Amino acid sequence: MSLPDLSPADVISPLDPVPRSTLRAHVAERLRAAILAGDIVPGAPLVETALSQRFDVSRGPLREALRQLVEEGLLVTVPYTGTHVASLSVEDVREIYSLRTALEIFAFEQVWERRDDRFRRELERRNAALLATIDAGDDRASIASELELHGLVYETSGHKLLQRAWHGLRGRLQLYWAAHHRAHGRRGPRRDSHDSYIAAALGDDLAAMRLEIADHMRRGAETTERFLRSLPTNTGPTNTGKSKRGVVT
Repeated sequence: MSLPDLSPADVISPLDPVPRSTLRAHVAERLRAAILAGDIVPGAPLVETALSQRFDVSRGPLREALRQLVEEGLLVTVPYTGTHVASLSVEDVREIYSLRTALEIFAFEQVWERRDDRFRRELERRNAALLATIDAGDDRASIASELELHGLVYETSGHKLLQRAWHGLRGRLQLYWAAHHRAHGRRGPRRDSHDSYIAAALGDDLAAMRLEIADHMRRGAETTERFLRSLPTNTGPTNTGKSKRGVVT
């Protein structure tokens, strides 16, 4: 696996110690970028000694960065096995999208009567930001913008457990979306993919919003499942899609 070379800006001057939190964030961002770019494939194990040398950081900030990506859902830690990039499987897709459907319907039920002008303006702003990233062909930015768009209702709910559940799904969704976009040579979702979602979210019919969320998630799950089933290594619903390509050693 080949990660991007460090730029001059990455060099740490001994006269200006970089805060530990900055090192953690830097390493987490480099790893996240490599995973979403496909340089480290789903299922690949991560070796701390190699990563520590590659990023020229001690084990402390590295482990903090790995824990952050575990919390985000991009990495998983298995006892006695180690830390791996989260795998892609049809079974996982079904679980994630079924949970997303329930969570997002619940989130809108919490905020429906509290949707004010500020909420509506912010939803429209985030949708415009998503469209701008799609038009620019910036895949990583479009994924982040799509997460921000869907995240608004969770943020507005003020429901801490709900927000934690959403946070735990974000990383895995990034992994699925990035892989799917690469497979189809796309730079983000279809430009009209959220039109009916936005219209329902700004409307006055909660029942219609529930139906739209269920349909929106169903479409996303079916598209992702078709992509996973098209992979040469994917032989069935329980296949984890693990590969040794991209192992950091």
